[in-house]
This record gives sequence, C-alpha cells and structure tokens, in this order.
Amino acid sequence: MSLPKSRHLAQRLLTYEAVAGKNSDPPESAALRVYAKLRRPLITLAGVAGFRSLLSRALTLARAEAPSLSVVQVTADGSLKGLEELASQTGKEQARDGGAILIAQLIGLLLIFIGDGLTLRLVQDVWPEAAFDGRVSEKERKA
Repeated sequence: MSLPKSRHLAQRLLTYEAVAGKNSDPPESAALRVYAKLRRPLITLAGVAGFRSLLSRALTLARAEAPSLSVVQVTADGSLKGLEELASQTGKEQARDGGAILIAQLIGLLLIFIGDGLTLRLVQDVWPEAAFDGRVSEKERKA
C-alpha cells in the first residue's frame, strides 16, 4: 500500500467511527476511537514498548504536517495525552485533520513493518462489520 492508500484506509476508519460515535456518550473524536481500538491488538503484537515506539514515530511524522499536534504526547503506557483537548485549542476542523493525519501515519508505519496483508487483517479483526474492500458498510450508508 502506498501513502495515499494508507490515508484512504485511515479516512475509512475515521468515517466509520464518526458514524458509530453519533450515538456514544460522552462524544469523543473519531481519531481517539480509532486509536483506542487499534491500541489493544498492537500492544498484543508489539508489546507496550514497541507500540509506544511506533506511536511516537507516527506522531513525529504527523507533526510535520500538522504542527498543532505538538501539544500531543505519548505516555509511558502508550496512551495519547492532549489529543482530546486539541479541538478546544485549535478548532474542531484543525483537530479533526490532525487526528486523521496521526491515524494515517500510524497505519502507514504498520504497512511498512508488517505489510499490507497483516495490516488489513488487523483492521478487519478490529472492525469485522466494516467493509474495507471497496464496499460500503451499512453504517457508512446511513451517514
């Protein structure tokens, strides 16, 4: 997968979570939900230290495109600190774009390190009801 494909996959995940999140309380950003859902299997795959390294690199790459992410930090346990406050500091659109860039960079690194097949399988394991082969799922149709 190329960079445009990783961005497309990230956007599909974000769109799916945005639709799914319309009914969630409290409302949190789609990027946070995607991150949270990817975190568990990636920690299982790479361990906390490996996941933290991967996320730190993705954040560094994302900051080059979205300087507003400079307030976001990766904690010792691999959590993100500051992403949830980004909208109040920069505006919703800039926060949404920054979150999308971060998720795209994380997926891009996964594609580099574990390849297309394993990355897509991981995504399909986390979102089994979503379609990532060009089809549109029921939740995305309702958006």
